[in-house]
Amino acid sequence: QGQLVESGGGLVQPGGSLRLSCAASGFTLDEYNLGWFRQAPGKEREGVSCIRSGDGTTYYGDSVKGRFTISADKAKNTVYLQMNSLTPEDTAVYYCAAQGVGSPNYNYWGQGTQVTVYP
Repeated sequence: QGQLVESGGGLVQPGGSLRLSCAASGFTLDEYNLGWFRQAPGKEREGVSCIRSGDGTTYYGDSVKGRFTISADKAKNTVYLQMNSLTPEDTAVYYCAAQGVGSPNYNYWGQGTQVTVYP
């Protein structure tokens, strides 16, 4: 059974940076696309970024383009989300998720990590 564990969330001032980590176990990143999502209080879950397993192609939501960077370390079976120039609008619980190649759904979800950007 696959498992994802996020870490790296916390409190940061506007303009600051955080790096989130998502450690996978029970499966390898070679066989799964990895995505980051977030959900703020009272809002729907939002796709933030994802990275394809095969060629490493990355995708970003419009609200984070140019500020966030997703990367994968296959040797550590871990995906990262580097977040720069944070604003209060980035405050949310951030989740990583793994989608089997060819699967229409995300098969595994992490428990989430809180990111709070406060003035």
